[in-house]
Amino acid sequence: MDDSLQSQFRELDIKRPADLIIEQIRALITSGVLRPGQRLPSERALSERFGVGRGYVRDALRKLEFYGIVKTRPQSGTVVEDMGVRTLEGMITNVIGLADTDFGTLMEVRAVLEVECARLAAQRRTPAQLAEIQKSFATHERLVARGDPGYEEDPLFHLKVAEASGNQVLRSLVGLFTPDVIRLTQTYGTCRDDRSRRALEEHRAILRGIEDSDPRAASEAMAHHVEMSLQQYRNIIGKPVGLGRQS
Repeated sequence: MDDSLQSQFRELDIKRPADLIIEQIRALITSGVLRPGQRLPSERALSERFGVGRGYVRDALRKLEFYGIVKTRPQSGTVVEDMGVRTLEGMITNVIGLADTDFGTLMEVRAVLEVECARLAAQRRTPAQLAEIQKSFATHERLVARGDPGYEEDPLFHLKVAEASGNQVLRSLVGLFTPDVIRLTQTYGTCRDDRSRRALEEHRAILRGIEDSDPRAASEAMAHHVEMSLQQYRNIIGKPVGLGRQS
């Protein structure tokens, strides 16, 4: 095939169920069927109507709520925020755009957010929160010891650190991109080449900084961990992406 013709073909955009749900909600708002201030059907009803598991519906609503597009009220369910239709459309478009995030971009976000999470966790963690971080680390350690990459436990450690930061907004942001981190880690196979074991040792250094109430050690260990994860991604895809050294 001629190279100039071949270059005109584009990679298929395969949507995930949560994003398709969000797109349907946007279409209903645009058409006027779903109005600002109106209550959405229950998770169970939406799940049955869409023909997907409730987890997908919950993920879609969680994204919409985080970005202020819907609000969950006690005993009232989930309602569309009372703002202009064009504003709602634009906000939802931004949320859908997040689905195209690549691994390098996520690492840039982690470098900004999670380094600060580690620093604050070393200052603010409670004994109970420290115990949760230690528990998550121990579970991850057992998995790696038997050859399991620990796709689920690795990000759980990061979530526990974010919780210990004492900043709910940081915790929510880390939780928002965690499913994408898991998905892209599996997609690119970034745990290959003994990366799981090395990542575990990087987690150990982060944990040690938090245990010692040493913000500098914890944040530097987290920064190193994120950089090493990004370097693994670079090695796999074979091209430069993501973080540049800042002066």
